[in-house]
Amino acid sequence: MTHVYRAHIFHIAGAPQQSEVEAHLVSIPDGALAVDGAGRIVWVGAWSALPATYAHARVTRADYLIPGFADAHVHFPQSYATAAHGGGQLLEWLDHCIFPTEAQYEDAQFADRAARYFTRRRIAAGTTAALVFGSAFPVAQDALYPETLASGLRTVSGRGVQTVGPPAAQALMTSEERAIDLVADEIDRWHAVDTGDPRTARVQVGIVPRFSLSVTAHTLAAMGELYDEARMRGVYFHSHLNENNRKGDGEIAAVLGTYGVDTYLDTYDGRFLPGSEEGGRTLLGRRSILAHAVHSQPRELARMADTGTSIAHCPTSQLFLGSGTMPWRATVDTGVNVALGTDIGAGDEWLISRVAGDCYKVHISEGEEAGTALHPAELLFAATLAGARALDMEHAFGNFDVGKDADFLLIDKSRWEPLDGMLSMGIRSDDETEATLEELFTLLMGLRQPAISGVYVQGEQVVTPGLDPD
Repeated sequence: MTHVYRAHIFHIAGAPQQSEVEAHLVSIPDGALAVDGAGRIVWVGAWSALPATYAHARVTRADYLIPGFADAHVHFPQSYATAAHGGGQLLEWLDHCIFPTEAQYEDAQFADRAARYFTRRRIAAGTTAALVFGSAFPVAQDALYPETLASGLRTVSGRGVQTVGPPAAQALMTSEERAIDLVADEIDRWHAVDTGDPRTARVQVGIVPRFSLSVTAHTLAAMGELYDEARMRGVYFHSHLNENNRKGDGEIAAVLGTYGVDTYLDTYDGRFLPGSEEGGRTLLGRRSILAHAVHSQPRELARMADTGTSIAHCPTSQLFLGSGTMPWRATVDTGVNVALGTDIGAGDEWLISRVAGDCYKVHISEGEEAGTALHPAELLFAATLAGARALDMEHAFGNFDVGKDADFLLIDKSRWEPLDGMLSMGIRSDDETEATLEELFTLLMGLRQPAISGVYVQGEQVVTPGLDPD
């Protein structure tokens, strides 16, 4: 049976380039979204123009209806590590906070509880699709995937691979041969397990080294060989890139010094031998997503754009770790796709719209002439359709184009009084177009989790896992 949802609809229609999204913003103040029994969008438009075919359909009302949020970078084994005091920037924070936290996931009971918690947090935040940096321990991944399937959410994940590292990471490390065997097994058991088709599956798998410092050239070569075999099955690649540029001893300097390469990206592009000589297969491509890219060289950005590799931009966590600010215009102008990521746990916000708020704030504050006030349509795109594009699932979700899956959020402003006040009583321009942009901006900036009254994937409301016993 067809179900109609009536609300103020906002979305980015079509498949625009990131630099062109303003012209693709759709606002329907009294809109209707018709969803068929298979969970597909069959009509969208003004309520007054709803076809007679749907006149007797069940109707659900809300204040706003937007696409589900897509989180392009979130750490499952850091679910409990938000707001952890690490005493420094990235490398110190990993040693003091993250490696010990992630080691707890070896315990099956702990991992089960964490998987339920992680899934509840995603639902509460309206994150219908996520690229999830997984645990080093198969027992934890084997808890995450069934929880995802039971809830109805979309997840791409992969065990965090670490074959070398500091003493604090010892519990997370395996031999290189064991690492590849575990990844291959995870792919065989879990990739597209629900439908068998990577274009429709809600659960998919990626090859996920923590970062170049957590593996060796030998590991990267083996991953390249595995990815060459798995790429046609729709398997993903995900890791970190150019996050921390502290002079002398930061992440980027350590990668360049360890490998003797010209750029950090070379290590993922099969050019990980000294002098950036080719040593294996590239890990870049349409289903490759690299988190941060704060301090990328122009040729790295150009290479990512050429290969279809996406960036997961995580401004909230970059503020927390003092990593700096990715130059927005210089990055987007290269043509590389930029989606938003929470980066839980360096990021302390589960809600992607709050990450969008930090995105606006950091980029308007960029130095000299680089500072830019992001258009509300750019923020909505980065929070929704850009994430679907990063996951190579733009054909299935990310906006309300007819024929796509109905992945969306219902928002009722009365459930969060500050949002209600801002939207109901805030000043608006007399110009209708400008007033629309002001309303969308306030909705994104002011949204908090209590106002999300419904989370839907393929037209079905997702199921919240039960609370853990005391």
